[in-house]
Amino acid sequence: MGGGGRTAVMAGFRRLSRTIDTVNGFIGRILAWVAVVLVVLGVINVVGRYLGAHLGMQLSSNAVLEAQTQAFNLIFLLGAAWLLMRGGHIRVDILHSRFGPRLREWVDLIGHVVILIPFSLTMMWLSWDYVMRSWTRLEVSPNPGGLPLYPIKTVILVAFLLLALQGLSEIIKRVDALRQIAAESRPETDPIDTADPR
Repeated sequence: MGGGGRTAVMAGFRRLSRTIDTVNGFIGRILAWVAVVLVVLGVINVVGRYLGAHLGMQLSSNAVLEAQTQAFNLIFLLGAAWLLMRGGHIRVDILHSRFGPRLREWVDLIGHVVILIPFSLTMMWLSWDYVMRSWTRLEVSPNPGGLPLYPIKTVILVAFLLLALQGLSEIIKRVDALRQIAAESRPETDPIDTADPR
């Protein structure tokens, strides 16, 4: 494949990376509102529990308690890919910060290829039967008035799929960065002197 073909392929990968980032960025903005809902549900639960105890009434419910838990689960699961996109996952920065640009990109690239992608795909494979069993039974919480469980369990698969896709996006960015570093470090060739030596 010639240089023009490689450039076109890389441009296609960049578009794919931007699309993945856009999807996870949109999900991250939704999760910001889910966090607000989580806080509101927490306040309702606390106020309902203590006020109900003083009034001798049941002002809270299992549904509200479980909605709070499921809102937290949404943020934790779906937020992983968004956090990866923002570079917020924990790294050994005491070492990472001492690396040069090329080594940093290689460390991140190898980590995504060797650890992140296999981990995400393995978790999807291990979770598949667990989620399918929940859908087969249309599983509902055993607590009185509890919420359905199969939708939130499905989020496990969605979360690891999004994490794998974001890992792919990060791989594309690292490969692109390494190509740019290589191009910048390549010595410029002097123009060939074609003058007649005579």
